[in-house]
Amino acid sequence: MLIVKPSWLCHSGEQKDFEVYSCHVSQDGKRLATAGGDGHVRIWSTEAVYNVDDPTYDKPRQLCHMSHHLGTIHSVRFSPNNRYLASGADDRVICIYQLDPNPPSHATTFGTNEPPPVENWKTHKRLVGHDSDVQDLAWSYDNSILVSVGLDSKVVVWSGHTFEKLKVIAVHQSHVKGITFDPANKFFATAGDDRTIKIFRFTPPPPNATQHDMVNNFVLETTISAPFKSSPLTTYFRRCSWSPDGNHIAAANAVNGPVSSVAIIERSRWDSDINLIGHEGPTEVCVFSPRLFHTENPNDPEASKRPPALVTVIASAGQDKTLSIWNTNTSRPVVILQDVASKSISDLAWAPDGQTLFACSLDGAVIAVKFETGELGWVAEAEENDKALEKFGIARKGMGTAEDVDGLHLENHSKAGELRGAESRMGALMGDFEPAKEAVTTNGVKAITKNGEAATNGTSESKATKETPAEESADKTAERINELKARVQVTKDGRKRVAPLLVSSSGTGLLSLPQSQLMGAKSTTSTQNDTPQTILDLSKPLHGLPRGGIAALLLGNKRKAIATEGEEFEDQASKRSASGPIPIVSDTPDGLEPAALTAPANGLVPTPEYLRPAVISPSVAFSQVRLAVPKIRSHIVRPLDRGILQGESTLEEASKIPENILLEAKNPVKPREPSRITASKRGALLWQDFLPRAIILLTGNKKFWAAACEDGTLHTWTPAGRRLFNGIVLESQPVILESREHWLLCITSVGMCHVFNIKTMSAAHPPVSLAPILDIASAMLSPDGPTVAPGVTSAHLNSVGAVVVTLSNGDGFYYSSSMYTWQRLSESWWALGSQYWNSNDSSISALSTTAVGPVSTSSSKKDEGLNVSAGIIPFLERHTTTEFLLKGRAYTLQRLIKTLLSKDGFEGFEGTVSVAHLENRMAGALALGSREEFRLYLFMYAKRIGAEGMQSKVEELLNCLCGGVLNRKKGNNNGSEQGKGWFSDGEEKLGGWDRKDLLKGVVLILGKFLLFLRVMASLLTWVLGKFRDLQRLTVQYAKILGLTGGQEEEEEDSEGGSMME
Repeated sequence: MLIVKPSWLCHSGEQKDFEVYSCHVSQDGKRLATAGGDGHVRIWSTEAVYNVDDPTYDKPRQLCHMSHHLGTIHSVRFSPNNRYLASGADDRVICIYQLDPNPPSHATTFGTNEPPPVENWKTHKRLVGHDSDVQDLAWSYDNSILVSVGLDSKVVVWSGHTFEKLKVIAVHQSHVKGITFDPANKFFATAGDDRTIKIFRFTPPPPNATQHDMVNNFVLETTISAPFKSSPLTTYFRRCSWSPDGNHIAAANAVNGPVSSVAIIERSRWDSDINLIGHEGPTEVCVFSPRLFHTENPNDPEASKRPPALVTVIASAGQDKTLSIWNTNTSRPVVILQDVASKSISDLAWAPDGQTLFACSLDGAVIAVKFETGELGWVAEAEENDKALEKFGIARKGMGTAEDVDGLHLENHSKAGELRGAESRMGALMGDFEPAKEAVTTNGVKAITKNGEAATNGTSESKATKETPAEESADKTAERINELKARVQVTKDGRKRVAPLLVSSSGTGLLSLPQSQLMGAKSTTSTQNDTPQTILDLSKPLHGLPRGGIAALLLGNKRKAIATEGEEFEDQASKRSASGPIPIVSDTPDGLEPAALTAPANGLVPTPEYLRPAVISPSVAFSQVRLAVPKIRSHIVRPLDRGILQGESTLEEASKIPENILLEAKNPVKPREPSRITASKRGALLWQDFLPRAIILLTGNKKFWAAACEDGTLHTWTPAGRRLFNGIVLESQPVILESREHWLLCITSVGMCHVFNIKTMSAAHPPVSLAPILDIASAMLSPDGPTVAPGVTSAHLNSVGAVVVTLSNGDGFYYSSSMYTWQRLSESWWALGSQYWNSNDSSISALSTTAVGPVSTSSSKKDEGLNVSAGIIPFLERHTTTEFLLKGRAYTLQRLIKTLLSKDGFEGFEGTVSVAHLENRMAGALALGSREEFRLYLFMYAKRIGAEGMQSKVEELLNCLCGGVLNRKKGNNNGSEQGKGWFSDGEEKLGGWDRKDLLKGVVLILGKFLLFLRVMASLLTWVLGKFRDLQRLTVQYAKILGLTGGQEEEEEDSEGGSMME
């Protein structure tokens, strides 16, 4: 073994030698290319390196240098045919150089000490496709493609012939720092800082391939993450390598417990049972020798009698500045070279003969290690490589032999797509599309099952279901299910039992939570028989949402999360039940009651027939909010019962009521065929229409119909089937579609919320994102991928087009179109300390009948039987309670509140939180325009602050209700601009009520409360002294309203005299 470290083999500068980030040897073994921090690509003569000790050697050392990058060059690679040289740098550009047979036109660069170039390498192409630094490059073994990876998390595939961009793959969740190709030309592997290696299957494209032809090529085969779960993120590269026999992948920066290692991943199984342990620091690069080795000298007569044993040799290096050489025949390194550099080793390159290894480091040095014959083994002939690759189909390139059935289907599909290239291009121009057979990544996350199949939209279909054709007959389906039900399973004690068939109920589209009618205790018979729309000022909850709500992911912000001592962060993903929550409480006409136990359903639960996942735009992966997109269903039925849209059901169930109008959408199995939407009644067709794209969601009422399509468009019709608008084009696929009177609500997969007024042909407000209410402010940008956010359990519209959204964490929100912000109406914080949480209707009804003054004359008789549970705020608070009970956190909250009340400084905790809760209720009712709720919450608030003796709040409340009359009488009006709501002086109504009526009610409540204190004064004379100022303040407003006379004044004077005594 000979180690050579020429002093001239470096990227020298005026002050120091620049770092060398990459090196590579050409296939003829004559040239060594290096790339450094000086922005230069230098090509050296390997012959000069081998003869560094020969004083008689006078041939040129440096053959050429190129400086066509604007920054540090991270990777340099020769093409296998020696025709091109590719380099990638942090200027986001890839340069392709080609050797010109003509001599260089210039002798040397003016102003530099560079030697004159010997070879003429010219820039052939400049490839722009990355958004950040290019970290690594690799050519396929047949020169058909070039793949680049970078810090923008992208994998970009370029044509090796025309250098056209064929495909951009964005499946990594962090920086991608390594790429290697399968010598059998079937796969390539990429390694990233998301602690995964992703294997992609591909078919070599023809020279004239275009980006459109490659839609079905370069498919993610599997993701390997086990060896890298706790690998450090401090390495500059993660350069991996594929063995020359195609059996293994060597992956750098792996870990085996707390020890750094090199993971050896086996082909086809894609698991790692072998680890090369010995490095003291993280490894950055590992490279297989391009040749196979004999363990014994094949020329030995005795060795030739035994079957030949072939091994592979691998070199690894990294931050410990140590170079290790291994082979597959021994468990220990063959050679360990320590401290060969003063800084990390950044790249390794073998010469084509497999006997010489080049290494470069960040200290600027380039080292050559030349092994003697027999030290690593005896180099096998190149034909041995081809023989080892024959089992992977390398010998029959024309036939495209696949390794397994799945690979055969993929390659046949890819070739068929290429033959239809011209037809596909014309179809794209006409607006058609050809869906990829590969699984579509939804919300930026692609979960890989055991067989490498992708789980989409948070639901993973079984392989048997996935392979079942969509046109399978009912008899075959029943037969297949019976076979599944009859599976015999042997238990631990040796007994046989029939394995239960798990049929996911999430596909039924029904919410497992109790469907709230929200009727109070005083509800009459007519009220109970009424529809939810007239009871609750919200659109009926969408029944098509999965259990636990629509799954949401957050990309997060670029900041670190603050860890609080002793605080345990909840893993919402791990706590989410796969089978859905079990209801503990249910909403009844008498309020919340324990849910009745229900027996498990017998037989099969009908599930919708899914055709395929929706095709998602790749731009969704870069959105800060990602919501799960519904799958394409073959048949969607929404019945309209007396003007009220019901939940999704089957055609048989919806047809039982003859008065129902059925809105149906039928999506074809073949995507090129149009989708059909029809409206029928009693079996008679009312109208029909056809759409060019698959329909995802339907909604409507007696005023209009609406449908959302896979391409992100909305279509609307009148009840008679006349189109109202042109197709409304949205930024992504809709996931929630709701209607209420003339209002239409649509929430897209990137979390944007649109509200349209069909009557005025306008939008209620600009599109608003759900990111703020999904806790985007507290979500950090995790290197492991997006952060799991609370699920969206429902989205509603009230009668004025306001959006109300509930989440799986129990919070309820309302969007204020005047302030352009989300406002939280209900949260678990109020359940923690407010005495008014879950207050029953009887107490409020008593307040409205005994403590409240005269009702406005304009109030109808219906207002007398008032139901506070008919409002939005009680609905949201009950939703919060239900979510907390279902998660089992009620007992924990009770313990927490008891602990708080026992601490110093928290004596008035319950009173303060209760007052704040009532203020939050009033603000919400005022913003929503909930007339009845606002009046009741106002009177409850007045009674509470009167009981607490809060004089300043009572004075402020009375002044606001009076409309600033006292200030105007005193001449305190400074002429400021007119206010609204509480600060409106000129308006006669507040929250839909006359101000004088509200003021009378508040004054009478305070007056009756103070009268009670006067009775108690005979027992405790000091009680009334605390509220003396409050009484005087109340009397002033009573005089304004004409509620007092001389008798009250005399009583007050006499009472003041008694108090003086």
